[in-house]
Amino acid sequence: MKKTLLMLMLVSFVISKEYEVENGKTLILTTKDTKAENIKINNRTYKWLQHPKNSNEKILIITIPYRTKPEISNNGDISIKVIEGNYKKEQIVVAQSKAKPNKENQQRIKKERDEANKIYATYTNSRFWDSPFINPMESVITSPYGSARIFNGEVNSYHSGTDFRAKIGTPIYAANSGKVVIAKDRFLAGKSVVIDHGEGIFSMYYHCSEIKVKLGDIVNKGDLIALSGNSGRVSGPHLHFGILARGAQVDPIDFIQKINTLFMDK
Repeated sequence: MKKTLLMLMLVSFVISKEYEVENGKTLILTTKDTKAENIKINNRTYKWLQHPKNSNEKILIITIPYRTKPEISNNGDISIKVIEGNYKKEQIVVAQSKAKPNKENQQRIKKERDEANKIYATYTNSRFWDSPFINPMESVITSPYGSARIFNGEVNSYHSGTDFRAKIGTPIYAANSGKVVIAKDRFLAGKSVVIDHGEGIFSMYYHCSEIKVKLGDIVNKGDLIALSGNSGRVSGPHLHFGILARGAQVDPIDFIQKINTLFMDK
């Protein structure tokens, strides 16, 4: 009896897997199990996808929304613990018309937000990328993802991307191959480009001075897509770079680091 109990305990220990991830960050799991079940966290279901390099493996891209509260989700033998990230606070001064838009501009903001959300909800099911992601430019990061932001001492939000220092006219390159689904001037984001990389992964490039692509274009990784600027709600010239994956805007630098490990030799 004791031997049987000990064996059960050992089996339980071997198959149980525990993972920890911060809100706003990405966790990527891999498996060779062809019958692996999808994982559910906080009413969001994450589905297994084909590995981009190894045909006999699958990957699960788990992206935790910024406002997710700390919790533990148990999915069979897999336990995911969400913890609170250590994010900073920033005070930013912008034009008052951007901090407190009038009624007309509020309607424009809502229209542009609804338009973007519809695009993100109807992404391309196929995959455009088959190689590691790259940063859109090589520059200093001036504002990281996740910072709590207070505009003009009143408007509260959080930074949904990463800001790169860039004077007006600095080239911006596609982080990976995909299809251009937004290429227009928007009230808050300014002149913007958004690329659909397939399977629910999008990259975002905001506050540009000039857009070099048009809606529907197919771009390759490293293609010139825009020039940096200071359009939209900004305090100065820079590039805001973002990643939305599996329905959540997450830390783009962390996402790229995690997704690129899939291409490393084991």
